[in-house]
Amino acid sequence: MHRYNRGRFRQQVQHLRRQFVQDGDLPFNDVLSEDLITQTLTAVGVPWIDRIFSPLVTLWVFLSQVLSIDHSCRAAVARLIAHRVSRGQKPCSAKTGAYCQARERLPEKFFSAVACSVGRTLDAKAKHRWLWKGRRVYMFDGTTVTMPDTPKNQRAYPQVYNQQPGLGFPIARLGAIISLSCGAILNLGVCRYAGKGQGEVSLLRKLWDIFGPGDILLTDCLLANWATILLLKKRGIDFVGRLNKSNRTADFRRGKRLGKHDHIVHWFKPSSIRSLDRQTYQALPEYLTVRETLIRVTQPGFRTKSVVVVTTLLDPRQTTKEELGTLYRARWNNEICHPDYRSSESLYEGGLAA
Repeated sequence: MHRYNRGRFRQQVQHLRRQFVQDGDLPFNDVLSEDLITQTLTAVGVPWIDRIFSPLVTLWVFLSQVLSIDHSCRAAVARLIAHRVSRGQKPCSAKTGAYCQARERLPEKFFSAVACSVGRTLDAKAKHRWLWKGRRVYMFDGTTVTMPDTPKNQRAYPQVYNQQPGLGFPIARLGAIISLSCGAILNLGVCRYAGKGQGEVSLLRKLWDIFGPGDILLTDCLLANWATILLLKKRGIDFVGRLNKSNRTADFRRGKRLGKHDHIVHWFKPSSIRSLDRQTYQALPEYLTVRETLIRVTQPGFRTKSVVVVTTLLDPRQTTKEELGTLYRARWNNEICHPDYRSSESLYEGGLAA
């Protein structure tokens, strides 16, 4: 399964490269506008002046360098020259120094900010038929990355605490909010791997201001905790995720029965929540109403044979058990980094059954 997905991803990258070569134009010029770049530069506080290698042109040339078979700076600048000549503009110098310097002037946060801005633009333009029951669904997941073992990296992102000095690499935690309708990243966060406020739950709370009332968060079992679900619900955001069996078990003999292995129950407030102060904790309600439903995995090749989905979508007439199963199945695309979130129809096919 993993090998197949990597092969499919390579095929899609190759297709994108061929399309770029055939078009003979700068990449993504339909979504990377001058206004978007200007707004991003202003937001991240980067000054710039008007020149051949403006931030927008520099980003275009860099993307063409990455997508083309020839990754050299010389070939990237040559493509820019060809583009300028085709538009009746004066060709720039074929030397690569100006391009390399322009690329170095752009900070790392500029690239992540541009990616998120483009993602939000794509998500806003998503067709209605790509939405789930007319609602926007967003996924959140985290991962980790290591980096060269330099003193600067170690200070910013220390290695794991139980590793001896010199035996590990600096490690950072990444978290991303991804649109289910178009597969684009809408918000991205980076923090240390360990320490107070450095976990995935804390990272999500730093990013979730992008959600709006009526949205749905689709995520894994780590986020299926009492405080996260309650705080999302108070923002008007519904939750769909997998029950964290290390903290709770589903007893379908209790609660309000909706059908076989499908019920509504009260999750009572934990005795303490470390991320909240005492005054905030005491102001919270005594229980949270959620729906738990058992989903059978019928697709061959999956080790897991059943999952318990927990959600705040309580009405079985508006959201059936089968619909919850297919929606949760769509989250698997996030786990394997599938880039082909084409439409809701292709995402919600098979794999899970009531």
